[in-house]
Amino acid sequence: MKKFYRFLSLLLVATLLVACGGRKKVVTKKKNEDRREVYQPRPDQPAATPPKQEKSAPVYGTYTESVEGYIQTYASIAQEEMKLYHIPASITLAQGILESGAGRGTLVRQANNHFGIKCHDWTGEKVYHDDDRRGECFRKYKQAKYSFRDHSLFLANRSRYAFLFDLDTDDYKGWAKGLRKAGYATDRRYPDKLIDLIERYELYRYDADLPDSSRYSDAAIVERKIESRSIPAAETHTVRKGDTLYSIAKRYNTTVENIKKTNGLDSNNISIGQVLNIK
Repeated sequence: MKKFYRFLSLLLVATLLVACGGRKKVVTKKKNEDRREVYQPRPDQPAATPPKQEKSAPVYGTYTESVEGYIQTYASIAQEEMKLYHIPASITLAQGILESGAGRGTLVRQANNHFGIKCHDWTGEKVYHDDDRRGECFRKYKQAKYSFRDHSLFLANRSRYAFLFDLDTDDYKGWAKGLRKAGYATDRRYPDKLIDLIERYELYRYDADLPDSSRYSDAAIVERKIESRSIPAAETHTVRKGDTLYSIAKRYNTTVENIKKTNGLDSNNISIGQVLNIK
C-alpha cells in the first residue's frame, strides 16, 4: 500500500512539472511576440530620411497690386517704344498686363515673354507652353525690354496693322478696336478689356508724355498734337505708312543717297517702324 501511495505522489509531482513547463513555454512565446512588436532600431542605425517636400509657389499680392507694380516697372519702356514706333504707351501696357496676367504668367517667368508672341519666323531661344494647342512654341527673351521691342516690331512690320499707325498716339480706343479688327485677338471683348484697363488705371497718362502739371490740360494736348504733326527736330525718323526714301529725303532737305549711306542701306526698301538716322 505504501508503494502505491508513493507511486501516486510521484505521478502527481510529474503532472505538476509538466503543467508548469507548458505554461512557461506559452509565456515565453508571448514575451517574444511582445518584443517583436516594440522592436526599435539600434542607436547606431540611421533613421529613415523623409522625402523632401517641394518648395511652395511664390505668393503674390492682390491683382491690383500686381498691376500697379507692373505699370511702375514697365511704363518707361512703353513710353520709349511709343516715341520710336508711335504705338500708344497705354495700349502697350494694357496688352502686357492682359497677356501676362500682370507679370504673373508662366511665359513671363520662364521666357520674359509679355505679349504671348509665338515662334513665327523666330530664330532665337524658345520655350514650349500649352495655349490653343498643347506644347506650342513661344519666343524667349533675355530681358523684358526685348519683349517690348519685339511687340513694337510685330505690329509695325505687318501690313494688316498698318492702318493703326494713321491714328494719333492718344487714340487708345481706336487702337484697341483696330487690334481686334486686324486679327490680333479672336476674343470679341478684347477691345473692351484693353479700354477697361487703360481707364481703370489711367494708363492714358503715359500717352501724353507731358509734365504732370500740364498732362490734363486741353491746351497742352492740342499743343502736343500740333508738335507731333510738325517736322521733328531730332536726327532720326521712324518710317510710317506711305513713307519712301524720296519723301523722307525731301522732308529733311537731304538726298536719298545720303540717307542710304548713313544707314547702310543697299536698296530703297524700308519698312514701317524702321528708325532712320538723318544727317
